[in-house]
Amino acid sequence: MSRAARAGTGRARAAGAGRPGGADAVARAEGAGPVASAADPWEGDEDLDLAVRLLAATPTHESRDPELLRHWARTAEAFGAGLAPVPCRAAVVERSDGLERGLLARYVSRPVPSVELYTDTLAAAEALIDARGWRHWYPRGSVREAALAHEAVHEHLHHGPAKAALKHALGHVVLRAGRFRIHGHVAGAEEIAAHAHARTVCGLGRSPLHLTAALADAVTQREK
Repeated sequence: MSRAARAGTGRARAAGAGRPGGADAVARAEGAGPVASAADPWEGDEDLDLAVRLLAATPTHESRDPELLRHWARTAEAFGAGLAPVPCRAAVVERSDGLERGLLARYVSRPVPSVELYTDTLAAAEALIDARGWRHWYPRGSVREAALAHEAVHEHLHHGPAKAALKHALGHVVLRAGRFRIHGHVAGAEEIAAHAHARTVCGLGRSPLHLTAALADAVTQREK
């Protein structure tokens, strides 16, 4: 669940998880109680549609065929969901400036492999889940668990052969020479794979991508 609301969609830009204000700001943005499904624009969004919009909003994909983006999104989801559980071997460092930086969690490889967990954004996500009545999708405490599972995939792809396997699965050929093919990087695909993996191993009802995009939108609306 890295780069919290950087996983932007058509409604929630990749950059914006918000500014300081934490869970209270989200609760104020959501009102006094759960939002009814009929009034909630995020209820009807399928996870695959959100993944397609993530790719469409990613630089280098602006002029891509929408069907190609859907194929890549579907392939990345299947790849992530099919990964065996990946242990998080990096050190976990808690920080409290996630809303200011637009982050929920982040894997960094230098100087020491670490997963940064942003406790203020985690709290804001939990508040949003309660306000929207989404506990049946995201049990209490699952946001942290999913964030660690997500970042473990980024670590796995950074250090192991799975990165090449994902490229081959996506089939984005950038160079052909006779029978040889070189597969290129598809920006955003690793993020989609990590979200799908986190949903699967944590047993969530919806992808964490759905939650982080809704969180970005809630804080952005609050700031207007």
